[in-house]
Amino acid sequence: MNFVEELKWRGMLHDMMPGTEEQLAKEMTTAYVGIDPTADSLHIGHLVSIMILKHFQRCGHKPIFLVGGATGMIGDPSGKSLERNLLDEETLHRNQEGIKKQLSRLVDFSSEAPNAAEMVNNYDWMKNFTFLEFIRDIGKCITVNYMMAKDSVKKRFNGEGDGMSFTEFTYQLVQGTDFLHLYQHKNCKLQMGGSDQWGNITTGTELIRRKTGGEAFGLTCPLIKKADGTKFGKTESGNVWLDPRYTSPYKFYQFWLNVSDEDAERYIKIFTMLDKETIDSLIAAHREAPHLRELQKRLAKEITCMIHSEEEYDKAVEASGILFGNATADALRKIDEQTFLQVFEGVPQFEVPAAALAEGISFINLCTEQAAIFPSKGEARKLIQGGGVSLNKEKVTSTDAVVTSGDLLSGKYLLVQKGKKNYFLITVK
Repeated sequence: MNFVEELKWRGMLHDMMPGTEEQLAKEMTTAYVGIDPTADSLHIGHLVSIMILKHFQRCGHKPIFLVGGATGMIGDPSGKSLERNLLDEETLHRNQEGIKKQLSRLVDFSSEAPNAAEMVNNYDWMKNFTFLEFIRDIGKCITVNYMMAKDSVKKRFNGEGDGMSFTEFTYQLVQGTDFLHLYQHKNCKLQMGGSDQWGNITTGTELIRRKTGGEAFGLTCPLIKKADGTKFGKTESGNVWLDPRYTSPYKFYQFWLNVSDEDAERYIKIFTMLDKETIDSLIAAHREAPHLRELQKRLAKEITCMIHSEEEYDKAVEASGILFGNATADALRKIDEQTFLQVFEGVPQFEVPAAALAEGISFINLCTEQAAIFPSKGEARKLIQGGGVSLNKEKVTSTDAVVTSGDLLSGKYLLVQKGKKNYFLITVK
């Protein structure tokens, strides 16, 4: 399988240094991608780099993930207008451990294969560098003119943000030092990253050339944007994380399920391992009947199974069916409290004191006197008699129905449904 051709048809290739393809054809090549450990979880913005290294390994090459323990203490100016917060060592270590755990589910780190992935931390070699050594051994190799010509530097000097600190200005030299170290110690000849990293990557290849006389290469992928031009991977509540503690599998699944048709066609190529034939037929079928949203469903399935598991995917589908389908009371009782609250986020909610249910309460009284779900008892009776009211996804068949604490979901919720689409959540406290 040809790695570069694979990236091209998937729309994942932006720039590539001359000679890169020839190097990959010649031998098993080692390449690295850098990840800043700014949190103890990756988010979907990191997924492009991960997918590139996944394809790279599948094509027989060796991936290295570099976690920037040292560079995380500085902050990369690329694509940013403000200097980022610096992290302490303890936080960085915790973040790295979280990231490695996630990556090991996506890429093969553990096999005996010669191209098993590795994870390295640039703090391991940067921590012993003194300032004088750095400016003598690295600083003298690259001119200020060369560094100033980089877009990431030029933009900040031309009035974007508050200018640039010396710390950030040296970032490209620090990243170049990483590439040099991996070239010398791991025979790493290729660095990959987003298109905003091009300047940093080429500084690394130049440093390698000047220090060792050797040749190294760079390859970048496009920065992913939504079809409407807005930033990919953000929702109103912030990043979409890979860690279920920050973004539940249900919300993760919903994110992919709700992408636009245009975005779904691009994302299924970038974020899944499906082959070209399968993707082409999915896209063709979707264009015939876009209202079925089969492309979004398949995208959401593939990526939720890959990041979480098939079991979590099944739960997310079941949870989605509760709101939009004919789910059963059993399905409702099976989902965890966090997912339950996310499914019914935004529906009208009422609080009722636990004492009201202690002896049992008439369903009609509960929904008129304690919670204003029906405008009147007469209206409630009429709807119940017409078969249009459910409690916890079970039809209320009698106007004399009584609700007790035994009916509570997760020990504190009642879900009332009026007609097909009107939900009301009662929290008992």
